[in-house]
Amino acid sequence: MTKDYSDKLPTNRIFSGVQPTGNLHLGNYLGAIRNWVRMQQDYECVFCVVDMHAITTWQDPSALRKSIREVTASFIASGIDVKKSALFNQSRNPNHAELAWVFNCVARMGWLNRMTQFKEKAGKNRENASTGLFSYPNLMAADILAYKATHVPVGEDQKQHLELTRDIANKFNNDWDVPNFFPEPEPVILGQAARVMSLRDGSKKMSKSDQSDYSRINLTDDRDAIALKLRKAKTDPEPLPTEMDGLEDRAEARNLVGIYAALQDMTSEQALAEVGGKSFKDFKEILTELAVEVLGPIGEEMQRLLNDEAYIDSVLKDGAERAQAITQPIIDDVYDIVGLLR
Repeated sequence: MTKDYSDKLPTNRIFSGVQPTGNLHLGNYLGAIRNWVRMQQDYECVFCVVDMHAITTWQDPSALRKSIREVTASFIASGIDVKKSALFNQSRNPNHAELAWVFNCVARMGWLNRMTQFKEKAGKNRENASTGLFSYPNLMAADILAYKATHVPVGEDQKQHLELTRDIANKFNNDWDVPNFFPEPEPVILGQAARVMSLRDGSKKMSKSDQSDYSRINLTDDRDAIALKLRKAKTDPEPLPTEMDGLEDRAEARNLVGIYAALQDMTSEQALAEVGGKSFKDFKEILTELAVEVLGPIGEEMQRLLNDEAYIDSVLKDGAERAQAITQPIIDDVYDIVGLLR
């Protein structure tokens, strides 16, 4: 007899995570973290530092621990309310790994072979890539479905993995005849500010792996560093246009206008209505003042938090306990469904 689990499905739960692989930067803040802060008003949120994903490629242990704390600090400094939302590092909740193994037995090789991120990361050394790198989309699905999350904030590069998550949920439900057990989570598409480009090359995405620190604004940067980087940002000699068409072949100008618009919570068209026609020198001064005002307090709070590792660790411990309180009953149901004795 089919068991109906629909009474156990949440209606408005978000799961989202970030890998702890180096400093987060302005692009991460505008494209993701700021949106997550706002989502706390409308969703039950679970935020995770996905350290188990990070080790699909080798990580220096000391650097990894430092990065876990830095990402946690950036979340808190940006406005994640750790009393309202669970914030923890993935490895503290063993239910993620437990469900991932079940999903290793549900997902098909053909599905994983189609994952473009594996092809990009493994490159020509596919045979030397770790099995973890190949199968980590199953762990990503477990991250989401361990909470029966109904919504997942995604950028363009994660849409395929969310589709895989939906396929795994659907196959699990069908294989064990539990049609209402796992939800098929819906994407929450992030806004137009999700793609922030390098300050040194407007054709490249802002990246924490770029060799030049002047290519990005790190969330740990203080007010002086933010101002210096924006003043040194690559520009062109022409004044700003008043219409979007005028930015078409001006990658750096388009990027800085987009950053200004995002920091002001407006569209690029609205931004040009304010600053169009100004010289780049004048515009960069306006942008610098705005960025320092918005981002400066985040960097200061991050530095304060990073000087208190005991507090950060206590947040992660508390968040993991609250997270496991959600996932353990779900894992118990999964084990019962597939026939594992406990």
